[in-house]
Amino acid sequence: MNNLDILTEGAGKLGLTLSEKQTEQLIKYKDLLLEWNEKMNLTAITDEKEVMIKHFLDALSCVTVKQMKEDAKIIDVGTGAGFPGIPLKIYFPKLSLTLLDSLNKRINFLKTVCEDIEVKNVQFVHGRAEDVGANKQHREKYDIAVARAVAELNVLSEYCLPFVRVGGYFICQKGPSIHEEIERGKKAIEILGGRIVDRKDISLPFSEITHNIVIIEKVRNTPTKFPRKAGTPSKNPLV
Repeated sequence: MNNLDILTEGAGKLGLTLSEKQTEQLIKYKDLLLEWNEKMNLTAITDEKEVMIKHFLDALSCVTVKQMKEDAKIIDVGTGAGFPGIPLKIYFPKLSLTLLDSLNKRINFLKTVCEDIEVKNVQFVHGRAEDVGANKQHREKYDIAVARAVAELNVLSEYCLPFVRVGGYFICQKGPSIHEEIERGKKAIEILGGRIVDRKDISLPFSEITHNIVIIEKVRNTPTKFPRKAGTPSKNPLV
């Protein structure tokens, strides 16, 4: 099965339809990712088919969440090589997307990708989530924050919920063993102004991989003392 088939059939298994232009953009993105990855560490996944499944189809699984709207204002917190933000923008061209990352060289890569695949209306922000989340320009300005990261849910929530307006959502991609993490994170999420409203099981096409998407609604403003200064949420998580 070639890369194009994996994308189109895999999207179909998720209930999505990709246009010819969208598949072309994703394949060009894959080429740039693997080319730049030889110079800097962007991904440990270097097999082309695995990039299609574990990066692109994985990111596109967020589209299946009913809270995801095609014209939303979204921030991808700790985007890394652009996941899930850029595939979401490819699928929903009307999205207003902000990509936030703490490494400037990754920001340079993301700018190159968006320029080369002709993706418009993307803002690039270089900084730590804790610093940017306290900035009035970004604080509680987004309909949706997304994150695909290894940090615990209580830590991720302190990074992401400050960006979300009341009535918006934090859509968080997590691994399969999420139940205990949700229990440990409930209090922190409540303190930060959030409430877990849904959890969705995802089976990634053409793989044995399953993961969860946790949907947290922003029900109250985040107290001004959060996020705490850079490094504190991970060293001393809210419990």
